[in-house]
Amino acid sequence: MKNQLRTLCLSLAFAAVWLPAHAKNDACESAALEKKLSGAAKASFLKKCEADAMAAAPASAASSQSSAAGMDCQAKAAEKKLAGAAKTSFIKKCEKDASTSSAQVSCEAKAADKKLAGAAKTSFVKKCVGDGA
Repeated sequence: MKNQLRTLCLSLAFAAVWLPAHAKNDACESAALEKKLSGAAKASFLKKCEADAMAAAPASAASSQSSAAGMDCQAKAAEKKLAGAAKTSFIKKCEKDASTSSAQVSCEAKAADKKLAGAAKTSFVKKCVGDGA
């Protein structure tokens, strides 16, 4: 019984590691085939493609708010026809800006509730946004 359980656990662990890596590799492979790459160019493309896929994975695990912002940022990047590092950099900055502006709106609402104005409001909002980040 212990051996069967151990075998099952090892099989599941292997599948959890191998399947996502294999799926990413298939997507990159098909992209390389579409571009008709071979040799060193294909190897370089696959390496970069898989690295980009791994970098995008943590972003997909973010909260639903940032996920919605991420989808908007993905669309903006597609409109600008960005790819590779430029696309990754643009999306990262876009998502950061989106979270900052939602924090800004929230902090300004808190300042309005406290009936702050002028320099006091500016100072409060700046500190509030800084604390939220």
